[in-house]
Amino acid sequence: MKKNEYICSVFIIPHNNKMNKNEQFVITINRELGSGGRTVGRLLAEKLGVPFYDKAVVKALQEKYNLTTAEIEQLKGRKHSWWADVERILKINSGMSIDYYLPKKDDAPDLLTTDEMFQTETLILQDLAVEKSCVVAGRSGFHVFRNHPNHLSILIQASLEYRVERVARKQNMSEDEASKTIERVDKMRENYVKKYTGTSRYDTRNYQLVISADGKTEDEITDMIMNYIG
Repeated sequence: MKKNEYICSVFIIPHNNKMNKNEQFVITINRELGSGGRTVGRLLAEKLGVPFYDKAVVKALQEKYNLTTAEIEQLKGRKHSWWADVERILKINSGMSIDYYLPKKDDAPDLLTTDEMFQTETLILQDLAVEKSCVVAGRSGFHVFRNHPNHLSILIQASLEYRVERVARKQNMSEDEASKTIERVDKMRENYVKKYTGTSRYDTRNYQLVISADGKTEDEITDMIMNYIG
């Protein structure tokens, strides 16, 4: 079966431990470009009353401090809290439209992120999750929080037809341009995940909940996740 063909719209992978929303938790959402997964993550965070973290938030923190893993460890040693900075960043980003990360055609997949950058992102996200419950979009969250005691891992996918239509509409481009963009981003994200996690982002064993976005609005998908959480 091809990666964009689906037998059912929701696939629940049996897990011994189900996330408890009454305790501090982390929900990670990996998604295909054009599936609406980032929007779902934001809506889910709003319904749960917790922060929503994505590439923009992590990048803003990295740029503010020009962080390395060694500097993060020093900050942790001084019991530094990210929260005041995060609140400001979240307010700044709240009015921005950053549904997609669209790399340039000549971007080399293996040069987008260095080992140091990945380790820095990982430490920032793990530290943020200590502060408060949160929803994290992308950033290989399923791997970063794989040992978290109260973690729900979600994958949101969609058929290629659905994704092409949505990206073309959202980004005001032709369907041919959208299709090429999706192909490029899919390859880059898969290379990223394989390089830094040793697994594929399409491996359903990395998730507790896999959802196809076809025929659903972002609000409907959010409600499905809320019903699953209980």
